Parts: sequence; C-alpha cells; structure tokens
Amino acid sequence: MIHDGRLPMSLAFASLLLTFLVTRTITRLIRAGRGPFHNIGSGGVHIHHVVPGIVLALIGGFLAVGSGEYLVARSIAGVLLGIGAGLVLDEFGMIVHLSDVYWTEQGRISIEATVLATAAVGLAASGFVPFDATPDGHTLDDLVAWSIVLLLDVVMAAITFAKGKVGTGVIGVFIPIVNIVAGIRLARPGSPWARRYYRDKPRRLRRATARAARRDARWKPIRRRFEDTIAGRLVAAPAPMPVAPNPEPRARREVDGARHTWRRERAGSG
Repeated sequence: MIHDGRLPMSLAFASLLLTFLVTRTITRLIRAGRGPFHNIGSGGVHIHHVVPGIVLALIGGFLAVGSGEYLVARSIAGVLLGIGAGLVLDEFGMIVHLSDVYWTEQGRISIEATVLATAAVGLAASGFVPFDATPDGHTLDDLVAWSIVLLLDVVMAAITFAKGKVGTGVIGVFIPIVNIVAGIRLARPGSPWARRYYRDKPRRLRRATARAARRDARWKPIRRRFEDTIAGRLVAAPAPMPVAPNPEPRARREVDGARHTWRRERAGSG
C-alpha cells in the first residue's frame, strides 16, 4: 500500500520509467521500419518528442504548484510530469549537443541522464528524502543535529560531484553514506578535483588513473551492453556541415581589380 503523501511521486516515477521504455521501443521500431509507427512532421519539419515532453512537464509542474493539498490534482500532475520528463530525458543528448545525435555515441548521455533521474525519483518515492524531516517543533539539539546532517550531506555531495562521480553523487544525496565513501576515495582523472589537487601530486594522479582504468575495464562493457539493449546499436556520428567559403572577399578583389584597370585605361587615354 502506497502512502498518500508519496502517491504523486510514485505515479511520477512509474510514468517516467514507462514513458521512456515505450518511447525507446517505438523509436527502435521506426528505425527498423516495423509496425505502424512513423516520424511526425509538420511543413517538412520533424517534430521531436522532446517538444510535447516540455509542454507536458510544464503543465504538470504548474499543476503541482497550484494544486495545494488536493491529492487527485497532485497525482494527475505527477503523471503529466513523469510523462513529460520521460520524453525530454529520452532526447537529452540532442538538447546538450544541439544536434540530432539520438543514435550516436553522444546520444548515450540520454540513457545516463534517464537512469540517474529514474533512480533519484524512485528513491524519493520510496521515502529516501533527506530534506523531508524538518525540525519544526523539536528541541534546539534536534535543530542543531538536523542542520549538521544536512550541511554534511550537501558538502559531501559537492565533493563527490567535483571528483567526477556524478551518478554516485545523485544517489548519495538520498543515501548520505554513499557520498561519504565516494568523497573519501580518489577522484577520477580529468575531474575538477583532480585538476585542482592532483596537479602537483603525480603519484596520486597515477593511482587515480590506474583505479579509473580498472573500474572502466570492469564496468564499461556491462554498461555498454545495457545501453545497447535499451537504446539499440550505434551509428556513426553525423559529419559536420562543410562551411562554404565567404565569397565576399573574392568579389571585392574582383571589383577593386576592375576599378584599377578602368583607371589605368582612362589615364592612358587621357
């Protein structure tokens, strides 16, 4: 039985996950030329599903803000927000790169963003909300303890993000012990933390690089198989559009040359 206070969040979680899975299934069928599905366009313009996703997310968000304590309205808002978020996150890579990278390596960021968002919403729906228990009505000691825990959670989450562990940082916001462990361990090479604090410590940088290489060798093939299962196989990234040379300088030179020739001929005839 779902608690009434968590029902809207649970509906948002289910809507997000189901929308993403259904959308990926439909796009893969369209790509394979199977089924009754096809791309939607208007006036020769392909309408990506991120467009209705933004509209639904906005409607759901404003409805949630204005619904007050009405459980039915909040539940409807949760469904609309979940559907909209699922459509938007499915094309998150296109938003980041401002290019149609849906089936390319750059587009795999959509899978990562969706997994992180789904994990965060799922944890919130399950009751792992670190900022839910407010200290109102408690003693001063309770207020101090709550503030210290909150501050520690925020600081350790910031350190984890700075160390290049985005996924761990998101999970750690809801389960603080995860960020405490991740914040103590070595940063990933290339992260802001490594650039700032490992610059003059080559030994620590070598350890971080070796640890990251071992981790990637172990988990990257598994992650790749998971992404291929969800998103389909990759295609080569689209080649950048060739930039046409600016004809203006050449045209100006031709005009200047013709003008110079005309002046010489005029001076010679005079």
